[in-house]
Amino acid sequence: MDINFELYKVFYFVSKNLNFSEASEHLYITQSAVSQSVKLLEEKLNCQLFFRNTKKVKLTREGEILFKHIEQAFNFIKSGERIIEEMHSLEQGEIRIGASDTICKYYLMPYIKKFNETYPNIKIHLTNRTSPKCIELLRNGSVDLSVINIPEKCNFNHITVRRTKAIRDVFIANDRFAELRNRRVPLKELEKHPLLVLERHTTTRAFFDMLLEKNGVSIRPEIELGSVDILIEMARIGLGIAFVPDECIREALSQNEVFVLDIKEEIPERSLGFLTHSNIPLPIAASKFVELLINDK
Repeated sequence: MDINFELYKVFYFVSKNLNFSEASEHLYITQSAVSQSVKLLEEKLNCQLFFRNTKKVKLTREGEILFKHIEQAFNFIKSGERIIEEMHSLEQGEIRIGASDTICKYYLMPYIKKFNETYPNIKIHLTNRTSPKCIELLRNGSVDLSVINIPEKCNFNHITVRRTKAIRDVFIANDRFAELRNRRVPLKELEKHPLLVLERHTTTRAFFDMLLEKNGVSIRPEIELGSVDILIEMARIGLGIAFVPDECIREALSQNEVFVLDIKEEIPERSLGFLTHSNIPLPIAASKFVELLINDK
């Protein structure tokens, strides 16, 4: 049965007030329009919905049954409106973020903590993947934003890129490689030593390979892993020289467990930032999180 929702709306307010005049005032239409709408609805349903007199109206048995259902529908609508209103006031909702475990630990945690303190009722869903995988998560709408190491080439279709932080990569080692301490070390010299690097198909590994190729260095890594923290631990116990972001080694440096090699060639800075989908509106909660990332000084 195809009945215009507006007819049910008129029926609802007449039933609620049991008065055509009050219904017309609430709906901002004429009393005649209210009467015509009720009559049309009765014709479509093939039943009488109201007993009418000069001042008040009364629901028929059919009218009472219909009103119970229509009232429930209107309550659901009001509930939906309230939820949307609460979401806009950030009283509930969720934010979905894609990021690597390293970025979560060494970059995102302070922002997540601050966001949770400010908006405690917003659920935060974190999906830990490599930066390339996080880009795919964003493309298919599985996350609202991805926080990643920005690749050297980032001409993404329908994706907006915002750089927020500079990254500096370093080579670290423990005293097993003491002969490399306190002197300028050419990259070429590292060919003689075991190298510990992130696995392939990560942005950091692509940067590492590009750095070696640019400087004519050929190194086959001793160990390739998916975790920066484990690379640092392996460097700590002397398994090799690790290539990691400097922000991740503060604890190891403070305890004098590793040292940073002074590489002769320049290692360019990289950028960390976040991506959003150009064709998918950012939810209110995600927009607030983005504001935290952008406004941090």
